[in-house]
Amino acid sequence: MGCLVVLLAFLSPRLALFVLFLFTDLLSHAYESWILPFLGFFLLPWTTLAYAVMWDIGSDGVHGFEWFIVVLAFVVDLGSYVRGERGWASRR
Repeated sequence: MGCLVVLLAFLSPRLALFVLFLFTDLLSHAYESWILPFLGFFLLPWTTLAYAVMWDIGSDGVHGFEWFIVVLAFVVDLGSYVRGERGWASRR
């Protein structure tokens, strides 16, 4: 299942989150409520996915180097917003 999720994440992190939601309980273990993964699905999909995976890899939490991966995913999410803004600005 892990390799399939990685392949889906390269296509779309939202698709990978949806598959994780349908077929595993990873998101319910990593997040205490449904609101954070729901918001993360729309706003920060890479960060949401990275946090859930790092939470599962670690010992029921995100510690040490795992935070680096989550921050890296956050930078990728922010980069997609910046890149999208530049695309809109060039069309005007």
